[in-house]
Amino acid sequence: MVSQASRLQDVRYDIRGPVLRRARQLEAEGHQILKLNLGNPAPFGLSAPDAVLSEVVASIGDAQGYSDARGIYPARLAVASSYQARGVAEVGPDDVFLGNGVSELIVMALQGLLDPGDEVLIPSPDYPLWTGAVGLCGGRAVHYRCDEQAGWAPDLDHVAAQITRRTRALVIINPNNPTGAVYSPETLRGLLDLARRNQLLVLTDEIYDQILYEDAVHHSAAALAPDLLVLTLGGLSKTYRLAGFRSGWLVVCGPRRDAADYLEGPEAQHRRPAGAGRAAARAACPLLADDERDPGGRLRQARGGAVPVPPAGPGHLQDL
Repeated sequence: MVSQASRLQDVRYDIRGPVLRRARQLEAEGHQILKLNLGNPAPFGLSAPDAVLSEVVASIGDAQGYSDARGIYPARLAVASSYQARGVAEVGPDDVFLGNGVSELIVMALQGLLDPGDEVLIPSPDYPLWTGAVGLCGGRAVHYRCDEQAGWAPDLDHVAAQITRRTRALVIINPNNPTGAVYSPETLRGLLDLARRNQLLVLTDEIYDQILYEDAVHHSAAALAPDLLVLTLGGLSKTYRLAGFRSGWLVVCGPRRDAADYLEGPEAQHRRPAGAGRAAARAACPLLADDERDPGGRLRQARGGAVPVPPAGPGHLQDL
């Protein structure tokens, strides 16, 4: 008998597991399923700008070889420049790692950090990948409460109460998936101060950083705490509607002198897969340099009811 490894026991993503199976069963029985999430833009007609696709097509001939271990230089330069424009000082191309999606980079960051039993603070509710990745890397996910009555802001007292001698890192998801909360500077400073006082690595998932509504303003954690080592994760999947390109990045910000040994981990892991895909990474260059997004585009129109988002249909349930 072949049994499952024990480290998979906490790896769950119910909406792509039991919930998905039940939804498919109900659809097969003739029921209409109302889908309340939109994890994959393409089936809903949310496409990337033509200029980006043209850039990728034009460069496809140069994308046949392996990439630099950190990713192609023009894309790393574009990512670094975009963070400089957001107030993250002293970030250059060599501080950027490109990956085949943010998911890969999350695992790489945690694999280089965690020994068995080490703890990582993760918001609750969370994006399930974070909890699963911590377990797969031998650590223990410890969840801190986000308070619905306070607009889903993290409960700083509860965060502080979860810190132990085994805590290695604090995860911040801002804007938050799944609550949609955009954290205030005061909330972020409170979280960052806890990391500072307890010498925690900060891992900040900011992949939704430009999908904002009304008067919401996103503040990058790295810009608020230049004295802390902050690993910022972002990518093209959501804001730029290129989920299938699997193009993400990790930006190392802050002092590196006390973390040189740890930072060798992501470097070493990046050497093994021979870098991120070259063709997908090319898309970051025009997007981040010229900001091809439409601030009055489909997502905002659909949210206001002006343009309904077409249903994906039964064949796309797996993409939720």
